[in-house]
Amino acid sequence: MATNAVFAAKGTRDLLPEAMHRRLAVIQTLRSVYAMFGFEPLETPAMERIETLTGKYGEEGNQLIFKILERGEGGREGKADLALRYDLTVPLARVVAMNPALPLPFKRYQIQPVWRADRPAKGRFREFYQCDGDIVGSTSLLCDAECIAMAHMALEKLGFKDFVVHINHRALLTAIVAAAGVPERETEVLVAIDKLDKIGVAGVTKELSERGIAADVVDRLWAILASPADLDAVFAAVGQQAHAAVADLHALFAHLRSLGATRVVFDATLARGLGYYTGAVYEVKLTGVDGQGAGVGTVAAGGRYDGLIGMFSGRKVPAVGISIGLERILTVMEERGMLAGKGTPVRALVTLFSAETVAASLELAAGMRAAGVAVEVWLGEPGSLGKQFRYADQRGIPYALVLGPDEVAAGNVAVKKLATGDQHVIARNGVAERIRP
Repeated sequence: MATNAVFAAKGTRDLLPEAMHRRLAVIQTLRSVYAMFGFEPLETPAMERIETLTGKYGEEGNQLIFKILERGEGGREGKADLALRYDLTVPLARVVAMNPALPLPFKRYQIQPVWRADRPAKGRFREFYQCDGDIVGSTSLLCDAECIAMAHMALEKLGFKDFVVHINHRALLTAIVAAAGVPERETEVLVAIDKLDKIGVAGVTKELSERGIAADVVDRLWAILASPADLDAVFAAVGQQAHAAVADLHALFAHLRSLGATRVVFDATLARGLGYYTGAVYEVKLTGVDGQGAGVGTVAAGGRYDGLIGMFSGRKVPAVGISIGLERILTVMEERGMLAGKGTPVRALVTLFSAETVAASLELAAGMRAAGVAVEVWLGEPGSLGKQFRYADQRGIPYALVLGPDEVAAGNVAVKKLATGDQHVIARNGVAERIRP
């Protein structure tokens, strides 16, 4: 007999409890770091008005917006009035415009899913989480420093030791292209340079040539970028038109040293976001430990974007932010075994020895929970302790608590450590401390 196969929507996935426990542990670490820097939590609806999202991400981005059909006649005609959230930045801009009384600077973090009608591929989903931290309403370079230092601390708290924050400045990129002699071709040049870590100097040179950039211009460009990690050398090659940007970068690096963010470098070839950003830009990349991490790429990125947040209010509102790539970080941590031990928070299974001891077992479970210890009660038939132990072991629960008639009468509990099989009978009032993490 034929059956209908059941599949999740393409480009989505189910996250079973084991994966969710690990994911939530990482998210909790991120939340704690955001809060440590004074960022406040924000959530916005999954749906936005269609006009709120369209026109904000360029033509390609518009094609990736999941649109929601109108109800009634409009929907039958294919008209859409709502759409699923594409990112977290545009909703933030709307929130700021709708709440002019918000005290500035407004520091918010947001960890929520976004949706894009992209072509699914390995590691690329149509529904995924973003973890954003933004500061709205201040032009101070301290905002940039705080965002970078926050991501720096978050990765350290998660256990990463092989990351580097690459930092550049949008105005310096403009000066570099102008010094090469093609200020009118800035976007094309920077689009090519942004691929340097993927296709190398030869690949970028070829792309620039195919775009019609003259060979002498390309030669001048590579001469300027001969020492891309040396800010003063790049400044000397570009000239005074980059003075303000270079001064900003020197001040930013000084702030970062004071904040204890040491894994930072200047990178004149970092060219992310193009017109989207107006000041400093940064990407956090994994360098790899013992050969691991190669090809992982960027795990966090951001910059200053003073022209975006004010798009709804008609006034310029300075803003800066950074987004941490939750999905990519989780993938790397899984591959490296950094998520071991982040399983179920349940510390013990309260077994059911017999029908006569059910009440005592339930009372024990209630006492454990009142003491702040997570426990689970066996929900099958009483008896067959071996079956109950196997269930607990499969669930990753470290202990089983047994209350037979002798234990009930004596006020004791048999505590079995499932990993080793060791079992000890202890007083009931000492069980919580014995199994507490």
